[in-house]
Amino acid sequence: MNERKTGNSRFSPPRQAVEGLILLAGIVALMWFVELLNVIDSGGLDAEGGIYPRNVGHLWAIFTAPFLHENFYPHLVDNTIPLVFMGAIIALRGAGKLALVTLIVIVVGGLGTWLVSPANTDTFGASGLVFGYATYLFARGLFDRSALEILTGAVVGVVWGGVLISSVVPQPGVSWQGHVCGGLGGIIAAWLLAGRRSQTGGRRGSGDGDGPGEYRGQHAELHKALDRALAQ
Repeated sequence: MNERKTGNSRFSPPRQAVEGLILLAGIVALMWFVELLNVIDSGGLDAEGGIYPRNVGHLWAIFTAPFLHENFYPHLVDNTIPLVFMGAIIALRGAGKLALVTLIVIVVGGLGTWLVSPANTDTFGASGLVFGYATYLFARGLFDRSALEILTGAVVGVVWGGVLISSVVPQPGVSWQGHVCGGLGGIIAAWLLAGRRSQTGGRRGSGDGDGPGEYRGQHAELHKALDRALAQ
């Protein structure tokens, strides 16, 4: 008699990784779709949805600016490549982790750009999000005390470090303030999410009196609140 295995094979990717990569694909697809609309509108969306420093009535644009670009090439293409590379690494920890990192970077980076950018400028593009993903990957291993995550951050630094550093050098038409603020958002995300369990498993490590699925560290209550928010 022949026996056929059913269900997931041992080589099947974890469900949380698949969900995270699907979310990343959705983020990228949304950026490209918005740029298509922007081209049809002759760039009008950039003017409507960009960040205008210290304009309180336009503060909502911190949520739209990362999805807007000046053109398909080189602006959107140049942002998409590192966004996918670094976003995929984060997405392997699940859609929830990717969503939280993305939200924190967008809020912190957007508010920072809104506060410190020169007057009479319009800032838009996903480069701040790219910087946030990069600094998150650099910093998370330090906050989590994980050798593997530190190594991952080092690889990201080798591949993209030169480009990222050159992008904070002031140059016409480029918001170095947006890059720096996005990078700050990534560090804050790594700090806030340090020690947070993945979607499918318990905490890392073990300790007396800690049951499976429990949180540890100074941000335990924050992590529980984040889980409740994601579950709603």
